[in-house]
Amino acid sequence: MENQTSATYFVLLGFSDNPLVQIFLFLMFLCIYAATLMGNMVILMVIRTNTHLHSPMYFFLSHLSFLDVCFSSVTVPRALMSLCSSRTISYYDCIAQTFFIFLTGCTEVFLLSAMAYDRYAAICKPLYYAQIMNREFCRGLVGGSWAMGFIYSLLNTLPLLKLTFCRSNVIRNFSCEFPSLVALSCTDTFLNRVMFFMAANTVGGFSFLVIVLSYIHAIRTVLKMHSAEAKRKTFSTCSSHLIVVVLYYTSSAFRYFSSNIASSVILDELFSIQYSIATPLLNPIIYSLKTREVKEVIKKLLWYKPLMSHAM
Repeated sequence: MENQTSATYFVLLGFSDNPLVQIFLFLMFLCIYAATLMGNMVILMVIRTNTHLHSPMYFFLSHLSFLDVCFSSVTVPRALMSLCSSRTISYYDCIAQTFFIFLTGCTEVFLLSAMAYDRYAAICKPLYYAQIMNREFCRGLVGGSWAMGFIYSLLNTLPLLKLTFCRSNVIRNFSCEFPSLVALSCTDTFLNRVMFFMAANTVGGFSFLVIVLSYIHAIRTVLKMHSAEAKRKTFSTCSSHLIVVVLYYTSSAFRYFSSNIASSVILDELFSIQYSIATPLLNPIIYSLKTREVKEVIKKLLWYKPLMSHAM
């Protein structure tokens, strides 16, 4: 056995060495990140400042917006740094970034299932909705989502510390994610892959089952309604959440299981952009356009400022 020296740092190669392409990507990522922060902060402000939005549905939505800010902040600032200055990242910073990607990603999975259960309770159990989705229970669901995300992150990140990276320290991406790190290891990664596969399928399968069962019961209840207007209003409250669920699950599945489908580096990078950069931006846009209450409050805020400036 030859002596093996593990890498002490990694190089985030990104997308291209062309300066013009790097400038374009830097400006694009910067605009997306700024829009992500602004969009999610608007959602947080709207929910916090309007008492009629202080319901379980918007309580979960506010936490989803906060989570999207955290999720985007884990990867985008580091990507911007690698595009304009240093592309190197230390070994422990890389492992830490992987941990927080797992933490925010898994927490969002459970939070989306909690939001689905909330829609089930509101549609199928309207008389008991206030009792079921009380404040303590809602806080417990959010706290449990973060706790499960923390456990999931530890299960997948701690085994990475035992790997030796001696083949190459170049990551052909803009962030340190599990597939990229495992591919660089010169030691056996079978246990890491098995642990990830089991944990990801358990977490994703349980969350997806909760979402599917919640909406099966909700749709059955809606179809039994006699009023077409009641059906339309009920479906409109669920459509935004369903779009976000489909978008998040498909992008994360392609990102972490794409190696079984295609080995293209370009596809891998595109899936990474969709998963960690585009999705946190699209969530507030979807909820702003598809949720009537949020859209109306935002319109009032936009009209309020011109009226104030005209009055002055």
